[in-house]
Amino acid sequence: MSLDKKNNELHLVMFPFLAFGHISPFVQLSNKLSSYPGIKISFLAASANVDRIKTMLNPTTTTQVIPLTLPRVEGLAQGVENTGDTSPATVELLKVALDLMQPHIKALLVDLKPDFVFFDFAQWWLPEMASELGIKTICFLVFLTISTALVTTWFTHDVPSTIQELKKPPSGYPGNNITLKTFEAQDFMYIFKSFNGTPSVFDRLMKCYNGCNAILIKSCKEMEGSYIDYVSNQLKRPVLLIGPVVPEPHSGELDKKWANWLSKFRSKSVIYCSFGSETFLTDDQIKELALGLELTGLPFFLVLNFPATLDSSAELERTLPYGFQERVKDIGVVHSGWVQQRHILAHENVGCYVCHAGFSSVIEGLVNDCQLVMLPLKGDQLMNSKLMAMEWRAGVEVNRRDEDGYFGKEDVFEAVKSVMYEVDKEPAKSVRENQKKWKEFMQNDEMQSKYITDLIENLQSLSHKSFH
Repeated sequence: MSLDKKNNELHLVMFPFLAFGHISPFVQLSNKLSSYPGIKISFLAASANVDRIKTMLNPTTTTQVIPLTLPRVEGLAQGVENTGDTSPATVELLKVALDLMQPHIKALLVDLKPDFVFFDFAQWWLPEMASELGIKTICFLVFLTISTALVTTWFTHDVPSTIQELKKPPSGYPGNNITLKTFEAQDFMYIFKSFNGTPSVFDRLMKCYNGCNAILIKSCKEMEGSYIDYVSNQLKRPVLLIGPVVPEPHSGELDKKWANWLSKFRSKSVIYCSFGSETFLTDDQIKELALGLELTGLPFFLVLNFPATLDSSAELERTLPYGFQERVKDIGVVHSGWVQQRHILAHENVGCYVCHAGFSSVIEGLVNDCQLVMLPLKGDQLMNSKLMAMEWRAGVEVNRRDEDGYFGKEDVFEAVKSVMYEVDKEPAKSVRENQKKWKEFMQNDEMQSKYITDLIENLQSLSHKSFH
C-alpha cells in the first residue's frame, strides 16, 4: 500500500471517531483537500461504515478508504460500528473497541508511511504512537471553538466537582455573557466521567492536545476570533483553520411526493423541524414540540427519529398526542427516517428551521434563508446555540426551564412567532439582517478556497519541521 514519496506529495491519513457526526467533517475535509494535486488521502473506517462513507466522497476522488475490523467487545453486537447503531447503554463500548485497535493501527501506519494523521478526540494514544514512527499528527476538532474553549478552561483550573462550579466558566473565558443553565451544566459534566475503565472525554482530549503536532479547527477568525485566540493560548500548539467547510450544493431533485406537498403552501411559510439522526427527544419533549408546531398555525414537516433498536412507526403512534395526526393532516407531515433534508431546506416554500443546533444543520439553514429556531439537547449543540443566538444574533433559542431543560408548547410557539410573525420587530429584524450577512460569508467560495490552500501550505511547511 505504501508509495515512494514523490516531490512535495503529501500523504494524509484520516481517522475519525466512530460516529457520523464526526465522520462527515472528516469526509468533507477529504473532499476539499483531495481536489488539489499532490495530496494523497487514506481514510480509515470501520468495515460497516465503508459503503456509506464511499457515497459521501466526491465521485472523482482519489481518496482510498481502508476498512478496519473492530475487535469484539462483550456487550457490543457484531456489526455495530458507529454510534447511530448503538443503544444509550452500549454507546460507550465503541471507545473500548477503538482503544483495543492500537496494534492494528500501528501496523497500518508502518505500512502506509503517511506524512500526517488527522485524528479525533477519542484516540488519545495516537500522537505518541505516530511520533515513535516519525509521523506527525493533527488533532481535527469537528466542533465549534466556543465548545473547545470551554473545555480548555479546565486545563489550567481544577476540574469542577459541582454543577454550580461549572455554570460560570472561569475568568479568562472569552464568552463574558455566557453562563450555563443547570441542565446544561449537568450535560457538560459527562465529559469528566469515565466509562468501562477507559479515560474520560476530558482526559482523552488533554492527551490529544498535549501530544499532537498541531490542531485543526473547523472554524475561522471571522466566526470565532476571540475563542480561537483563547484556545491557541491555552494549548500552546500551532492552530490551523479551515473555515466552516460548507458542503457542496445539493444535486438531484426532491422526491415528487414531498415536492408536491410543499408546493401547496406559500413562499417561506413552511417550518421544517428535525434533530438529526442521533439526537432523540423524550416522550414529553415530542408531545410539547408537536403541540407547539400545531399552535403556530403554519404548515410543518416534522422529522422524529428514534434509537435503532426501536420500531419508529410504533414509537410515533405511542408518543404523538392523541388525535394529533388527524387534526394536522392538511398542514402537517410527521416522518421518521431519512429524508432529503438539504433539498427540503432549499425549497422556496420552507422558511423556518427548528433544529438541535448541530453546526452542519445551522449552516444548511443559513444558506437557505431559513429562520433558525434552536432547541439544543446535548453536548456542543448547547454552545452552538449560544453562539448563534447571543453573539451572531442569527437565530433564536426556545426558552427552557433552568433545572431540567423542560420546554412547553407555548415556548416552541413563542420562539417561532418571534421570527416568523413579528418580522418588523426585534429580534426578527436583526436576526434577518445578520442571517443575510452570514449567508454571504458562508457562500464566499474564494474565502473557502483560500482556507484550503493555506492549510496545504501550512502542512507542507510542518512536514519539513522537526518536533521534539
